[in-house]
Amino acid sequence: MRDPDEIIDVAIIGAGVVGLSTACAIASRHHSTCIVELEARPGLAGSTHNSGVIHSGIYYKPNSQKAALCVEGKERLYSFCREHDVPHERCGKLIVASKTADIGKLEELMTLGGYNGLADLEIVDRSFVRKREPYVEAIAAIWSPTTGIVETESFVRALFQHAIRNGVATLLNTRLQTGTAEKAFVVINTERETFGARVIINAAGLFADEVSKLLGGDKISIWPIRGNYAELAPSARYLVQGLVYPLPDPTGHGLGVHATRTTRGNVTLGPTACVQKSKHDYESDREPLSTFYDAAKPYIPSLTLEQLRPGTSGIRARGGAPDQKFSDFRVDRDSQIPRLLHAAGIDSPGLTASLAIAELLADLADETLL
Repeated sequence: MRDPDEIIDVAIIGAGVVGLSTACAIASRHHSTCIVELEARPGLAGSTHNSGVIHSGIYYKPNSQKAALCVEGKERLYSFCREHDVPHERCGKLIVASKTADIGKLEELMTLGGYNGLADLEIVDRSFVRKREPYVEAIAAIWSPTTGIVETESFVRALFQHAIRNGVATLLNTRLQTGTAEKAFVVINTERETFGARVIINAAGLFADEVSKLLGGDKISIWPIRGNYAELAPSARYLVQGLVYPLPDPTGHGLGVHATRTTRGNVTLGPTACVQKSKHDYESDREPLSTFYDAAKPYIPSLTLEQLRPGTSGIRARGGAPDQKFSDFRVDRDSQIPRLLHAAGIDSPGLTASLAIAELLADLADETLL
């Protein structure tokens, strides 16, 4: 191994929304910063293969990183979108109960949201639901007024442009090969060059486990959870006006097949949740459209199978085993290499929490660079 050509303050592995947000936060503190990204463009994986929902923070275990960073990140994200003209809407969300027996589950969710600091949630009746969603059937629902939607591709572009304006160097289409921790920095070898970084941040999404291993850091486990989507045909988009969610999937792998009107006006149903071995397979063994129809029919009773079309798919980087109901983010310092920081297991609500995750990582980087 040859000596590094240059030593910078911070190197970030991964240019998804967490990596880009972190680059912006660290560069704003006047640290020299570089992003290394495997793909030719930022945000091509999980960052843009999701529902584009800005979550309120209702679902997550109290005192978890997911709960705290989602609630903080939500307001940071709305502020960023306003400042940088990113298409978004604070449209609110309904979490619906289709059966009287499910009202107790709504009340449990309300309690959980209260623990997480959400004071504006309310349980509403059928008439409230019908005024907002004329074609949705529900016995009752939780109304979450601070939930919204964002155009994820525009958010990624705005972050990338903001990072470049703040002097962040980028190595796109570049694979991390090895990393070696020295006393004062980590030597990073890529396909294109070798350099040193006083702090290295692992924000590699689905590949955070592999990056940590390459760098000699902690053993991290990532379980790929693929979610597929269907879309309503243009003639059927009138069926959904905003965001309509069922009660969460009892396995903990997702929030259920929900209906989302995007900033572009199309309506998606999904995602499903399937544990898989591949981190690259977005297409094989997709569920039939009847799966989405069966999931949505209880709360959109006039929906027909003929009104559905195949949609996109995404793969979530879950940090907990399939039999583990709740899986938290890991945003902390490596136990083996103090100069290595991790943002691992960043599945939902990672998009919402990204700017808050970035501030936490920037604080940890500041401590290291002192």
